[in-house]
Formats: sequence, structure tokens, C-alpha cells
Amino acid sequence: MSDSEDPKTIEYPANTLTRRELIRGVIIGGVAISSASYLFRPSSLASQPGRGTGERLLTINVNGQQRRADVMKQETLAWTLRHKLGLTGTKLGCDRAECGSCTVLIDGVPHYSCSVLTHTVRDKKVLTIEGLASSDGTLHPVQQGVIDEQGFQCAFCMPGFIMAAVAFLETNPNPTRGELAQGLSGNLCRCQDYDKILTAMMRGAENMRRASRA
Repeated sequence: MSDSEDPKTIEYPANTLTRRELIRGVIIGGVAISSASYLFRPSSLASQPGRGTGERLLTINVNGQQRRADVMKQETLAWTLRHKLGLTGTKLGCDRAECGSCTVLIDGVPHYSCSVLTHTVRDKKVLTIEGLASSDGTLHPVQQGVIDEQGFQCAFCMPGFIMAAVAFLETNPNPTRGELAQGLSGNLCRCQDYDKILTAMMRGAENMRRASRA
């Protein structure tokens, strides 16, 4: 902007995203990644020459679908989800089981997927952020709560918080704010906007109770 330009008269592009649209895009973007374009996608290593050293073809149940991938013996679930199955909604933050950004549900229980070996979940059901919305695109009540309250800044930690909240609210659908804060204490936010996050999760709890009564 030059010195002669009046900031009040600057015209911004018509397609500038609002914060609400951005947050919704992050949530729905993960859902789109698990669509048909990835269902039969070969693993990233499968298309590379010379693969096979220490790898084993595994089938795991992810978001209700049987997915196959070539997996190393010491490969983590987070790596498989992101780099083999294209489910990038699961974020890798600390990669040492401290921040919770990679939280997924395994048989309904939240786990840091960066500390779970893929071969250990072959007979279990894995649920990621991409699997929360219904088949018609309706968001999970907790996801909707995030949109309603715009509860995150950069949203990098958002999938982990949502997955942890979903698991906690299944066991305690009507928590106090303090109880929910304790239930989410295993997840960290780089932006440290915990008050807004907790407000969004409380709205998610309210949405879940309303949905169960419908």
C-alpha cells in the first residue's frame, strides 16, 4: 500500500474467507480426504521401486472401511494414516506422545497415534477426524460446536481436541466445565486459547445431548 492510498478505500478480493468459513473448511477438508479418491489409493511406498525391505501388507479397519497398506514393523499409526492412507486430518505435532494433536479413537478409546504401532491395531477399529461426519455430510455435534463458537485460532490442534472430546462425552455426556477441562487435559494448544476451546467443546456436548433427544 502506497502512502497515498486510503486504507478505508482499499478493495479486498470478493472471495476472502471469513473465520467461520476457514474453520469449517479445515473440518470438512478432512472428510473430503477420506472420499473415494483415497479408497483404492496404493501406499506411497508401493509405487516406489525397491520397496519391500521390512514391509508387510496389512489390512486395518479405519473409519468403518478395510484399508490396506504396506507397513514397516516399527511404523506408527500416525505415519500410516497420514502418509500411506492419505488421512491428513490426524496431525503430527510433537511426535513423542505429549501434545495430543494426533489423537484418534481405537475401539472408542483415545490414543496418541504417534505412539501406537500400526500392526497392533489390525483387529481393532480406528476412528479419525475424517470419520466423524455422517455419510450425508452432516457434521458430528462436536465438530458443529467448534463452528458455532469458532473455538480455535490456527486449528492445528483441533482434530486432536475434537477426537478426545468425542470419546470423553460418550462416557460423560453432561460434564461440568471443570470436568471437561480435565478430560481434555492430555491435549495441548500452541495458541493457548484454552478458554475458547473449552467453550466450543461445551457447545459440542450440548449439541450431542440435543441430538440424542431428537
